[in-house]
Amino acid sequence: MRRLSIGLYLALLGSCSSKAPAAETKHDSLVASLGAPTAPPSKGGGQVGPAAATADPREAALTATVLELLEQGHLLHPQVNDEVSKQAFATYMERIDAGKMFLLEADRESLAKYADKLDDQLRAGVLELGHEGNKVFVARVAVVDKIVAELLAKPLDLENEESFETDPDKVKPAKTDAELRERWRQRLELEVLERTNAMEERLNPPKPKKTDPKQVDKPAEKPAPADPTLAKIPATPEGREAKAREDLAKSYAARFARLKNPAPLDAASDVLNAVANTFDPHSLYLPPADKANFEIQMSGSLEGIGASLRERDHDIEIIDLIPGGAAARQGGLGAGDIILTVASGGKEPVDVYDMRIDDVVKMIRGPKGSTVTLRVRKPTGNEEVVSIVRDKIVIEESYARGAVLQKKGLPAFGYIHVPSFYGGNDSGQRTSAGDVIALLDQFTAKKTPGVILDLRSNGGGILRDAIDMTGAFIEKGPVVQVQDSRGRREVLSDKDKSVHYDGQVIVLVDHFSASASEIVAGALQDYRRALIVGTSATHGKGTVQTLADLDAVSGKNLDLGVLKLTIQQFFRVSGSSTQREGVVPDIKLPDPAGHIEAGEASLPHALAWSKIAEAPHDDWKPMSWNVPVLAVKSAGRVAKHPQLSKVAAASAVLKARKNDTLVPLSRKAWEKRRTDLKAALEAASPDLDKAPAAFTVSGLDDAPGVKVDERTAKWRENLAKDVWVEESLHILADMPK
Repeated sequence: MRRLSIGLYLALLGSCSSKAPAAETKHDSLVASLGAPTAPPSKGGGQVGPAAATADPREAALTATVLELLEQGHLLHPQVNDEVSKQAFATYMERIDAGKMFLLEADRESLAKYADKLDDQLRAGVLELGHEGNKVFVARVAVVDKIVAELLAKPLDLENEESFETDPDKVKPAKTDAELRERWRQRLELEVLERTNAMEERLNPPKPKKTDPKQVDKPAEKPAPADPTLAKIPATPEGREAKAREDLAKSYAARFARLKNPAPLDAASDVLNAVANTFDPHSLYLPPADKANFEIQMSGSLEGIGASLRERDHDIEIIDLIPGGAAARQGGLGAGDIILTVASGGKEPVDVYDMRIDDVVKMIRGPKGSTVTLRVRKPTGNEEVVSIVRDKIVIEESYARGAVLQKKGLPAFGYIHVPSFYGGNDSGQRTSAGDVIALLDQFTAKKTPGVILDLRSNGGGILRDAIDMTGAFIEKGPVVQVQDSRGRREVLSDKDKSVHYDGQVIVLVDHFSASASEIVAGALQDYRRALIVGTSATHGKGTVQTLADLDAVSGKNLDLGVLKLTIQQFFRVSGSSTQREGVVPDIKLPDPAGHIEAGEASLPHALAWSKIAEAPHDDWKPMSWNVPVLAVKSAGRVAKHPQLSKVAAASAVLKARKNDTLVPLSRKAWEKRRTDLKAALEAASPDLDKAPAAFTVSGLDDAPGVKVDERTAKWRENLAKDVWVEESLHILADMPK
């Protein structure tokens, strides 16, 4: 038989039976149907295919298989036609030159003849656009390579009264080489300013602020060991400018060399992804060498720094930190950080701009006990150097944790942090639902009047656990509805009548609570079982993907790679989709990430919100709280809170900075802009790290006089300063018992 039928193959991959919900079927170690949301990887600066005109012999089989899966298996049942081709062409041009730093206007016009022909090329198995685009791009890389080398060979004028537009959406493609040269000159001047300033700050770090004389003095900390790399920083401004140019010249030379030598299937990859992404942002093709690019877990074989990365335009971005990983424990890195350079083993830092993500992973991975140093650009625009000792992920810290929180004047409340929806099919394996149920049973035994279920930054996981966890709070009933491309609907329910906790419940969410987290929060909100408190609506990922092995589908052993395909959509008990809109909190708290553009709705071609019929169910009990009254009380406390009252102001400063994309290039004006931003942030930002503990944190089974381990103590110390949890305690206290 040439191949499995598409319908049968998808049924095998994404069975939606009650015994094995599609989202919890593990088709491959890389797929997590309800996992953290991701944007499709981008080739950034134009890694679009082999330089030679000859197509990879696998392309005919590859394009036929991908086209068939897209048209027959995708949730929308789309038809790849001329209209799709035009949209895909625009996406393709973004992929190969998003920053408008390579292709001239004439280059783009020369490729426009393919704008309505991608559908025909896919059916013919000949991707002319990919190879012609590669040919044009590689030629432009050679031109830019020469321009950059010439510009960096002599001192740059950093006193010119001019500005550089950093948002490529606000500029048009250059028309001539001379115009492109000017664009590169300005960009390089900005990079030299940033690098020289970073050197100066390392030589002359800011002095610590004077502490309040009323504060109790802490024991003096041991002085940090001398940094041997400081000796490599020149002592004069001219020397630092020269070093910045020298370092940039090396990194750009390596970058351009990489752009001229892409992988064999990159030409096909960019065209196929441009087409797939017109249907939704989560459907994408991964060639064999890029399988690990999907939600890469930097731990390797549980050894590394413990972070998830993705390609974003030309950059490598940190998506999140793995609970218990070295980066999460040591601090310094955070979601949204852009990795600029990587240094390991005492070697010189390597610039990773436009580098393949799997190459970056190889540099960051390493044996336990070794050190890797990353230079990152924070969402604020500041650059920091972070050194991390590689270690094994501490598994215990990736499991659900419970604690008893006590704030003066309030009852003692329960707290459960769930970092992800983990588990498996092996008997005896720990699951997130099982761990949460065990904690709830303890709170019930202690007659704890209220519990906070913290799902912040929880990107999801196994659907079965989301259903079981919801069931711990209700008697029985539907939890989530699933609908496929043919309109077939299934209601997944909790059938266990037992209730493990019947006190008041707050579910704490944020913008990064996604998928399974949204199912739990949405179901408990629909049952009126819990009050949802959060800084914003949740992420809004209401779809499920499967990972199709293209060799298995095609029946050919050609090493074609895989296609990540959106095949189903989730709906709440109420019938409302979580897609795009997420779960909206009943009470909103100030959002520290309000300046960051994220969420499903921000992704191009995100599927629309929709609604189906409600799943019949009985509400938990007559709702005993009045949301408007609780919200007014909470707002009054927030307005007076020394930290929370500043969060919105700090977010506004960062949002204004993000929208201010025209950067001055004279040193004096650039430094003033940077100083003004820092001053505005310092004036507006709450110093959360230095805030005193707002409440006490203790374990459910702490023994008198017995100290907890260092990591648990650190977790409790940080939790005690969490001002969002603090306000949640007040809201719990306001809820009638």
